[in-house]
Amino acid sequence: MESVYFLSLGCDKNLTDSEAMLGLLRQAGYSFTDDPAGADVIIVNTCAFIGDAKQESIGAILDLARQKQEGKCRALLAAGCLAERYKDEILRELPELDAVVGTASYPHIAEAVGAVLRGHPKSLQFFDDVNALPAVRERILTTGGYYAYLKIAEGCDKYCTYCAIPFARGHYRSYPMEYLLEQAETLARGGVRELILVAQETTLYGTDLYGRKALPDLIRRLEKIEGIRWIRLLYGYPEELTGELIDLMAVSGKLCHYLDLPIQHAADSVLKRMGRKTDQQELRERIAALREKIPDIVLRTTLMTGFPGETEEEHEENLRFIEEIRFDRLGVFCYSREEGTAAYRMKGQIPKRVKEKRRKELMLRQQKIAFEKAKEMIGRRLEVMVEGRIAEENVYVARTAGDAPEVDGFLFFEDTREWESGAFLTVRVTGAKGYDLLGERISESAE
Repeated sequence: MESVYFLSLGCDKNLTDSEAMLGLLRQAGYSFTDDPAGADVIIVNTCAFIGDAKQESIGAILDLARQKQEGKCRALLAAGCLAERYKDEILRELPELDAVVGTASYPHIAEAVGAVLRGHPKSLQFFDDVNALPAVRERILTTGGYYAYLKIAEGCDKYCTYCAIPFARGHYRSYPMEYLLEQAETLARGGVRELILVAQETTLYGTDLYGRKALPDLIRRLEKIEGIRWIRLLYGYPEELTGELIDLMAVSGKLCHYLDLPIQHAADSVLKRMGRKTDQQELRERIAALREKIPDIVLRTTLMTGFPGETEEEHEENLRFIEEIRFDRLGVFCYSREEGTAAYRMKGQIPKRVKEKRRKELMLRQQKIAFEKAKEMIGRRLEVMVEGRIAEENVYVARTAGDAPEVDGFLFFEDTREWESGAFLTVRVTGAKGYDLLGERISESAE
C-alpha cells in the first residue's frame, strides 16, 4: 500500500478541499504518513492569495521535491490555487512536479496519483472548468474531530481591485442546501460539536440557487441537527448583512455571537479604489446595528495596509477608526501586488518598509484594545469547549464562543477531573494574559 504525505497550505476553505482529497485517497486504498521522507506520494495543496502565500507554496514544493532524490517519493503533486492560477506556467517553472490539479478538479486526485505511479511518461494536468462545483462526500477531518469547517459556497463575484481569488476560484456558486445538510449530519454523527460555515462570502449564500439570501434558512435547518452545539459564521461582508440574519443571531441557541466582518479599510477614498461596496458611515451603521441587537457579539475584522496611493492621512484614519470602534479581534496584512488585478496597474505603489511600518502601528493599536477587552471579561461566566490538555501542568485549553480556532485566543483553566476534547463546560473568568483568558470551572454545561 503506497503512503501519502499531504501538506495543506492557506485558508480554511482550502483545508476543506484537502480533507476531501484525503477522503478520496483513502477510498482508493492509500495510507498516510506524517514523514515526507517515508512517503511514496507527496501532495501540496497550495495557496496563492498574496505574494507571501505564493512564496510559501513554491518553497514547500521545492523543499519536498528533495524527497524524490533523497527519500522514497515517486510522485510529487500540487493542487489548489497556485496550480489553478498559474496552470500555464507551473509545470514549466516547477519541473519537479509530476502532476497538477486545479481548484475545481480535486475529485481527480486519486486518478492523478495513480497515473503518476503507473509511470505516465509526462507531467499530468487536471483542470476542469474553474466554475464547476465539486462535491465530495468523504472527508478525513484534520481539525481534531470536534469542530469542522463546512464550505457553503465557492468563488466570488465581487472583483475587488486587489484580489485574484475570482481567477483561481471562479464565480460565486452555492452548494445545494440538501448537500450541506447531509455533510453536516455526517459530521455530527462523527462527533463534531462545532460547525464553522465558510465561503469567500457566506452572507450571499443561496442567491444564485434560490434567488435570495438563504443563509438564515440554512442556519435554521443546521440548528436542528442533533449533536451540533455551536454554529460559527465567518467572512460576512458588511454590505450583505440582512436584518433577518442579525435577528436570527440574536435569538438563536446555537449560532455563536461572533462574526468575521472583513472591512479592509476605513478611509472612503481607499475603499473606493479597492472597489469595496461600503463606505465608513455604512460600516459604522452596520456595526452599531449588530451591537444594538446583540450586545455581547464578538466582532473580528481584517484590514489591509499599504494599498496603492494610501497616504499617511488615510493610514491615520484607519488608526482612529479602530480606536473608536474597538473591534474584539483584528488582523492586518500588507497589500500584495497581484498580476491580473486592477490594483496591479495603479500608481502610487507603497514601498515594503512603509507597508510593514503601518501594519505594525495598526497591530500595536489593536493589541492595546484587545488586552483591555480581555481584562473586561474578568468575572464573566462563559461556556467553553475543551480543546486539549497540558498534561504536565494539569491545565486544560479551551475556546469560548467568541474565539474561532487558529485565529483567536484561548481560555486556560486547571482541573483535576478528566475532560475529553469537545466537552462543553461553564467557567468563570479569573484573569487575562495578553490575548488569552484564565478561568476556573464552575460546572458542566447543560445539553
